[in-house]
Amino acid sequence: MSEVEVWWAGIGQAREEFLADLNVVEQERYARYRRDADKARFLLGVTLVRRLLGERMSVPPASVVLDRRCPDCGKPHGKVRAEGVELSVSHSGDWVGLAIGTAPVGLDVERIDSVQEVDGVAGMSLAPEELQELKRYDGIDKARAFTRYWTRKEALVKATGAGLGTALWTVVVSAPDQPPAVVSWDGGPAQLSDLEIDADHRAALAVLSAEPITVVVDQFRV
Repeated sequence: MSEVEVWWAGIGQAREEFLADLNVVEQERYARYRRDADKARFLLGVTLVRRLLGERMSVPPASVVLDRRCPDCGKPHGKVRAEGVELSVSHSGDWVGLAIGTAPVGLDVERIDSVQEVDGVAGMSLAPEELQELKRYDGIDKARAFTRYWTRKEALVKATGAGLGTALWTVVVSAPDQPPAVVSWDGGPAQLSDLEIDADHRAALAVLSAEPITVVVDQFRV
C-alpha cells in the first residue's frame, strides 16, 4: 500500500516573503497576473511545492529543481514535475492544493459556480449517461452535482498530464451521489477519491495505480 499526501492552503496564507522562493520564470509568471487573488493562488501553489519538497530533501525551497515543460510545445506551463515524486497542483476560489505521491496523481478543486453556467459546460464535458443523470437535479443541487462530476474527471486527466487536452466527455465516472469510481476511460488502472473542503468547493484526487492507496490530508502552515 502506498501513500498520497494532500496539502491545502487558503489564499489568505499568501505572503510577500514567499516570492523569494520563486525562480525567474515563476516570478515573471506571477507578475503577469492582474488580480490579487490570482497572484495569491499561483504564489501559494509554487510555495507548497517548493517548501514541502525542500523539507523532504533538506534543501532550501529555492533550490528545489522543478520541471514545468509542456510535452507539446516545451514552454514552462506543463504539469509540475520533480525527481523521485509525482505532483499535482490545483487552485480555485479560496483554496490551493498539492498532491504528492509515488504513482501519477491528479488533484482538482473547484468552487461551485452559479446554476446558470452549468448546462452549457455540462454539454461539452459530460457523457450522454452523465447528462441524463444530471437532469435529476435542480438549482444549486445541480451545480453541486456537476462540480462533483467535473472534479473527478479533471483529476483523472490531470494525473496523465494531459489536462483539458482530453475531451472530458470521453471519461465516464460514477454518479455524484455514488462513491467515486471510474466507469469508462482508456487511461489504465486508476483510483478516485472525493476530498471534502467546505460547502462552497468540491475536490477530487486521482491516482493512476492498481495498488491500494492511503490518502493523508493536511493543512499547510506558514
